[in-house]
Amino acid sequence: MMQRVAHQTPKGVVHIEGPCPGDYLAKLEMNEKLTNFRPPDKQKEALIMIANMPKGMMYIARHEKEIVGYVTFHPPDECSRWIKHPKVLELGGIEISADWRRCGIAQKILQVSFSNPVFEDYIVITMEMCWHWDTRNTKLDIWAYQRVLTDLFGSVGMERTPTDDPDIIEHPANVLMTRIGKNVSTSDVALFESLKFQRFGAAINFL
Repeated sequence: MMQRVAHQTPKGVVHIEGPCPGDYLAKLEMNEKLTNFRPPDKQKEALIMIANMPKGMMYIARHEKEIVGYVTFHPPDECSRWIKHPKVLELGGIEISADWRRCGIAQKILQVSFSNPVFEDYIVITMEMCWHWDTRNTKLDIWAYQRVLTDLFGSVGMERTPTDDPDIIEHPANVLMTRIGKNVSTSDVALFESLKFQRFGAAINFL
């Protein structure tokens, strides 16, 4: 069942909704400034595709008939080490239109998403790579942007996690964050731990 929560902002009421089915998303418009990953029309196609995946989940922030923000959850990429774990879901992207920032929408959409009990059965990861960050419009440098993101994801229980994943170690600002659900078994936690460091065939300890 799709959850719907009204979020009052200075610019009007935004409805946080999800998990949204693809046919529902198809009826809505995309805000023209949702361009961080691809043009709005192409991004809408990607959101519908994710919503239609067996384990895909899409939460949106909607103002009237327009999507002004979203967060995606889906299985890890087929080429990723994390695909080897049956209980890992990736928070693939979160974006709020520049027209609607500083309205508390990003934190609210994450709070509503993680109130879904299904996430207690999974390890949710987010791979935050600095080349996707909107530093130009926010006027933040990459380190300030990283702090904003880690605080945002930390608000729903995600924690910075050391790894030798090539995408993460490609740039020192990149960060892996994870949240382990309450129902994840100890054996699944152990499997996740074993996947964090694989590049040199041995675990690495960090202070």
